[in-house]
Amino acid sequence: MRGGTPSEAGLFAAAPALTMLAMLGPVAAGLAGTLLPAFGYLPAAGISGFSLAPFVDLFDWPGLGQAMRLSVTTGLFATALALAGVTLLFAGWSGTRAFCALERLLSPLLSVPHAAMAFGLAFLIAPSGWVARGLSPWATGWERPPDILIVQDSLGITMTLGLVAKEMPFLLLMGLAAMGQSDAARRMRVVQAAGYGRVTGWLKAVFPSIYAQIRLPVYVVLAYSMSVVDVALILGPSTPSPLSVQIVRWMSDPDLSMRLVASAGALLQLGLVIGALALWRAGEALVAVLGRRWVMRGGRGRAADRLFRPLGVFAGSFSAAVILGGLACLAVWSFAGFWGFPDALPQGFTAQNWMRHGPSAWEATGITALVALIATGIALLLSVGCLEAEYRRGRAISPTGLWLVYLPLLVPQIAFLPGLQTLLLILGYGAGTGPVIIGHLVFVLPYVFLSLGDTWRAWDQRAGIVARALGASPLGVLVRVRLPMLTRPLLTAAAVGIAVSVGQYLPTLLIGGGRVSTLTTEAVALASGGDRRAIGVFGVAQTLAVMVPFAAALLIPAVLWRNRRGMHG
Repeated sequence: MRGGTPSEAGLFAAAPALTMLAMLGPVAAGLAGTLLPAFGYLPAAGISGFSLAPFVDLFDWPGLGQAMRLSVTTGLFATALALAGVTLLFAGWSGTRAFCALERLLSPLLSVPHAAMAFGLAFLIAPSGWVARGLSPWATGWERPPDILIVQDSLGITMTLGLVAKEMPFLLLMGLAAMGQSDAARRMRVVQAAGYGRVTGWLKAVFPSIYAQIRLPVYVVLAYSMSVVDVALILGPSTPSPLSVQIVRWMSDPDLSMRLVASAGALLQLGLVIGALALWRAGEALVAVLGRRWVMRGGRGRAADRLFRPLGVFAGSFSAAVILGGLACLAVWSFAGFWGFPDALPQGFTAQNWMRHGPSAWEATGITALVALIATGIALLLSVGCLEAEYRRGRAISPTGLWLVYLPLLVPQIAFLPGLQTLLLILGYGAGTGPVIIGHLVFVLPYVFLSLGDTWRAWDQRAGIVARALGASPLGVLVRVRLPMLTRPLLTAAAVGIAVSVGQYLPTLLIGGGRVSTLTTEAVALASGGDRRAIGVFGVAQTLAVMVPFAAALLIPAVLWRNRRGMHG
């Protein structure tokens, strides 16, 4: 008997509904709150007549075409390049020592916040950045920073490269999970025995099954890259800016009527993402047709290894170098004294930067921790309830259910968060920490559920059978056997949730109404000021805020179960 008492059964049966409500309720409410103002209905501003005037004003904005182009091109190119890099890394190097080294290097970098990565990249490649300093004057002849537009270039190239570097660890982690379910090793032995080159054999025999499992994460990367705000503010162009950034500016306008234009822009952004996803889906169909023809031709492609294997390791090394180099640059700036160009290092290091900005960073850390811990705690409770209900019913999550889990990550934040903020204003709820926690929960919950799901389902049920035979109730099995045995996965899922919460910029800014200051919102706010030392302090603090939970997830089980080796897994 898996169900337990009727009260237990009812409690766990309600968990999936509560989880879907927590994830999809704010999304649906936000979309409704966006839709109504987009068509001229905003009672808070004294506007109650439906009209198309917001769309007319939106299309009259001179920079709309360029903003739309930036959103589409950066999203598509960033997704395609990140996927290509990870694919070549898998195809050329999976199972090798080099791949294991890159895997160990890239996997922890998944937790680095997007804003910290963006600042680090900007500090690396700016005309006065670390790369230019390292090459000057001996290689470049520069005695002063060159007048070259690198960061915030009009084509969004730097922003695209930053997104590629940041999204590769995510797709790598998703690919590793898929590899375990694709029988990749056996397939590779077969194709290599048939004379296929390593890259060609992997692409023909393994990639189709891998991509089928990571399709939804790829869609998430595309939707996010098209509508990201914090990275666009730091690395993207400003004349004009990407559409998502302009929508935030309209939402921040003191004139409440500009929220109508912002809502119309949010619907346009949603339409662009849907269109890009449809285009990507059509591309998948085209690649499938061409791929079948390529497979049928039977070419062994052994010569391709010489070209594509170096490209794969370069892509992985690029991602690691950008993130690690950027974090190192942030750390140096946070302690830098006078640092003139072209000196590779400051003339001296000082703690004055931390003493000056430490109090505000510490205050923001407290708010960040409060929001992250509460949102992650709720997400863990709901996820455990859902997974336990799934176990007791004996049915795994359906493909439709998986789509629903991913839905909050597929809908652009900028499409529903402005509407959610407007709806809260209409209902009379002021900005504050509570609404921000709800906003974070929408994004934390899917990641916690997905992080915990596979490990929960792989748990050896024989331990539960033994416990039941000894008289334990189903709830006792859960609390006294299953949860302790899954301590490490639970803490890892919690660390993932905290990392997601720490990195949230737009939900904190819009739902918090600018009154809730976290490490991320404070760091991005410093971007316009250009104080690299202050940015370094907040960037390092932001990175530590996500690294500490992951360190705890490794150390706590090791200490807690130090005399029980089998509990460390």
